[in-house]
Amino acid sequence: MAEFPPVPLTLEGSALLHQFFRFDWKAWRSCAEGERTKITAEFTAALEKLEQGPGAGAQTGLFSQLGHKGDLILVHFRDSFEALNQVELDLAKTSFYDFLTPTHSYVSVVELGLYESSRKTYEAASAKGFENHTPEWNAEVESSLKRGAEAMKTRLFPAIPDAKYLCFYPMDRKRGEQVNWYTVPFADRQRMMHEHGMIGRRYGDVVKQIISGSIGMDDWEWGVDLFADDPVVFKKLIYEMRFDEVSAVYALFGQFYLALRLPVEKLSDWLNGKL
Repeated sequence: MAEFPPVPLTLEGSALLHQFFRFDWKAWRSCAEGERTKITAEFTAALEKLEQGPGAGAQTGLFSQLGHKGDLILVHFRDSFEALNQVELDLAKTSFYDFLTPTHSYVSVVELGLYESSRKTYEAASAKGFENHTPEWNAEVESSLKRGAEAMKTRLFPAIPDAKYLCFYPMDRKRGEQVNWYTVPFADRQRMMHEHGMIGRRYGDVVKQIISGSIGMDDWEWGVDLFADDPVVFKKLIYEMRFDEVSAVYALFGQFYLALRLPVEKLSDWLNGKL
């Protein structure tokens, strides 16, 4: 593979925004009951409108966060970054937003890494006598990506899974002087990613995983969303993955966020201290 590009091909889908907030409980309790009811109704209506997109499944999900890092998480999947920005503006116009303090956010795009098919695509282009990055080469690669995007459309533009728990964390690949993922030969990276992926597949019946790329968009290189009905599964999956080579040697992890799905119609209960 030395003569081929070192960069694996990727497919991109939904634009993705995570919003993390702290809720001002003191200010909320100081608000008159009638005003609280009005504010809650307005925000609930706004969320219901954002939640359901033109297709099937939820495009926006509300989550009640555990721990000191914050109180609420909003996860948005949209077809464009312009649409995500509009979501931010729509939420900022609500009275409820006055009680929210942003603590963190994450911007990314749903990504499918194509290590294995990249090699096949590069070899097919080379077999036709095309030189790297020539118009003919680029056309061959683009044709392959187009076919892949159509075949994986549901994975590239997913609805928010209907699961009770969310685990989100960002991650990088190491690129230091001694350990640098980006200097590892393509074939070795392909092998390690295959082994890494096989672990995830074993948990496929209990965990829905959505990987998003954020290079050039946010502070880390990827964001990972895990959805499941049993949060202990997150620990088991991530713990097992840390023993494989790509994680043990080359991975760096950011902060982890754990939250419970909060159905929009249950927001008023949450504001009254009930799940």
